[in-house]
Amino acid sequence: MNDNVTYEADFAAWALHSARLLREGKLSQLDIEHVAEELEGMGASERRELLNRLQVLLVHLLKYQFQPERRGKSWLLTMNHQRTAIERLLEQSPSLQRLLDPVTLNRVYEKAVRDAVIEADLDRHLFPVTCPYGRAEILDADWLPDA
Repeated sequence: MNDNVTYEADFAAWALHSARLLREGKLSQLDIEHVAEELEGMGASERRELLNRLQVLLVHLLKYQFQPERRGKSWLLTMNHQRTAIERLLEQSPSLQRLLDPVTLNRVYEKAVRDAVIEADLDRHLFPVTCPYGRAEILDADWLPDA
């Protein structure tokens, strides 16, 4: 591999080259600023993924609760997939658990309500103002809200 590969010219080659330099202990040859930037970006990406999956899960929990006549396997499957993905994210990055605090849950819940209102064609006033589900319930693979 070309040792002159740059971050701007070929990201994939740069990443592989940087990994090789790290393994070889050639820290002085590393593009430290871009390595740090990418590591920060990876953390941000994990946070975004967790919050996005949580939002999708909450939308489906809301639809399940407030549209019992439309319940189907696809909603159950979506909830199952999101819970599994969230579980995997938390296993790989336990520090993300802190994002499941009540304040963050309510922020994500507000966005989920917005989506559920549009998707289910229901009035906003039907939904509780704050998240009616606890962290344990949201993550429990067997838990479903009552109608």
